[in-house]
Amino acid sequence: MTENYLPVLLQIVLAGGFAGATLLLSVLLGKSAKRNVIKDSAYECGMLPLSEGQPRFSVKFYVVAMLFVLFDIEVVFLYPGAVIYKDYLATFGVGIAWAALGFISILGVAFLYAWRKGVLNWKN
Repeated sequence: MTENYLPVLLQIVLAGGFAGATLLLSVLLGKSAKRNVIKDSAYECGMLPLSEGQPRFSVKFYVVAMLFVLFDIEVVFLYPGAVIYKDYLATFGVGIAWAALGFISILGVAFLYAWRKGVLNWKN
């Protein structure tokens, strides 16, 4: 049984050895430049940087982004069931419809909660 795992182990060892050898060679053969303030400063098309690199975003932006990802993933979970709904209905009966309606109702309650909290209101 262990002879079945030998090719996988050999591939892992070869990949790790190649990665380690490549990193070691880049350190040994690479040029090490002296660092100074000018070389470490940000380069913006020949212009001197005048402000911070990234503007600050409101927390509301991140909350809406997380809500979008959550609802998007939940819709992705609904899609396979919708594609083969007729097969499920023939096999399991109406119980599968109640499960899907329960899932959609939980989504609706979460959406209403977020709406009532004002998360989707951009004016605040």
